[in-house]
Amino acid sequence: MPSIIMILITLVQGYTFLMFIWVLLSWIPDVRFSGFYRFLDKLFIPFLEPFRRIIPPINGIDIAPILGFIALQLITSLLGQLL
Repeated sequence: MPSIIMILITLVQGYTFLMFIWVLLSWIPDVRFSGFYRFLDKLFIPFLEPFRRIIPPINGIDIAPILGFIALQLITSLLGQLL
């Protein structure tokens, strides 16, 4: 059981890292047309959509990734407590 939890924690941390890369790449206008960015878009847009419904972008600033990072950290913490 602990090995499954460790794998889940690693997957959530990897997802968090990729989301961080996606956020950084979103600040570079020309990168948005790359295949890698579009792949990351497909990974994270569905995850962030519920957060965008709670707090929509304010003056073009999207707060959803911050809420997403908090949610992923909570999931990691909860999984860590199961060990």
